Amino acid sequence: MKITLPVLQKITQDNGTRHYITPAGNRYPSVTTVISEEKKKQLAAWRKWVGRVEADRIKNFAANRGTHFHKLCEQHLQGTPVQNNVGIMFDQFKPLLHRISNIQCMEQHLYSDHMQVAGQVDCVAEFDNYPMIIDFKTSSKLKLRKNIWDYFMQGAAYSQMYLERTGIDIPCMAILISCENPAGTCQIYIDKRDNWLDKFQVLRHAYDQVTEHACV
Repeated sequence: MKITLPVLQKITQDNGTRHYITPAGNRYPSVTTVISEEKKKQLAAWRKWVGRVEADRIKNFAANRGTHFHKLCEQHLQGTPVQNNVGIMFDQFKPLLHRISNIQCMEQHLYSDHMQVAGQVDCVAEFDNYPMIIDFKTSSKLKLRKNIWDYFMQGAAYSQMYLERTGIDIPCMAILISCENPAGTCQIYIDKRDNWLDKFQVLRHAYDQVTEHACV
């Protein structure tokens, strides 16, 4: 890997929100925390539909699977021996990992003083020989493009943060998804940062308004 970025202090609260402390001492919310505010109503309706216990089980299972999956991807790209603990979902994903080259960084912290947000990018590299912000995802089923707006906003935010931290412009992003069903299925979504960055900044501003109102 060519670029090493500062490790930020990470603070996770009981409600799941996450903040990072920058080298200058600024406390910024994570990208996922900002986006989650927009998804709260949707998630609340889903939790009511499936029930609290089942919703918690699905959420915890998906989170644990995602953590293991990301670690496997990182180890595989580094050439480290991998003990596959997620089965076919990782095996079917390997051909996509083989299309990644010229890795600049993996699983490193980023932040933007302009947007006042932070996060941890999965991978910055070439995908099919084109520079990309690359995000690894797992899903229980196939995803429609219209339903992964949050993935695109996340990628756009990482692209802007990477530009601020390194001076390197990576204007495109690749969302790579390994699906549980149908078995053996992966998805690739490519998009441009500039199609999503303004939309993310609207959410960032809305997040400040929500948190300021909660403190009143």
